[in-house]
Amino acid sequence: MKLKGRNKVSPDFSMSSMTDIVFLLLIFFMLTANSPNALDLLLPKARGKSTNTQNVSVSIDKNLQYFVNNERINGEYIEIELKKALKGQEKPTIILRAEESVAIKEAVNVMDIANRNNYKVILAVRPN
Repeated sequence: MKLKGRNKVSPDFSMSSMTDIVFLLLIFFMLTANSPNALDLLLPKARGKSTNTQNVSVSIDKNLQYFVNNERINGEYIEIELKKALKGQEKPTIILRAEESVAIKEAVNVMDIANRNNYKVILAVRPN
């Protein structure tokens, strides 16, 4: 009488599926991790979006003149003016409007001020 079964259980284990899962998790965490030194920029879509929050507008024209809420100020005092304008707001936000011909370092200067003071920056764009 034959009591042995025909199907044998294989004790081998394949690691390929486990390495695939670990690799996918690694990619997921790398994509979702935030850099602590990055600026918090909110880039709007070109089609436009309206918000209900009060924002402060910073404009830089081609002659490197700075405007805070359409009031011309000296570029050296922009941080002081922003602190006055955003004092007491729960989520302080700056809308940065820089002309195309303005050097990127001028816009980065405003972004650096916003980063130091924990303000959010929205870069205004022209609709398509």
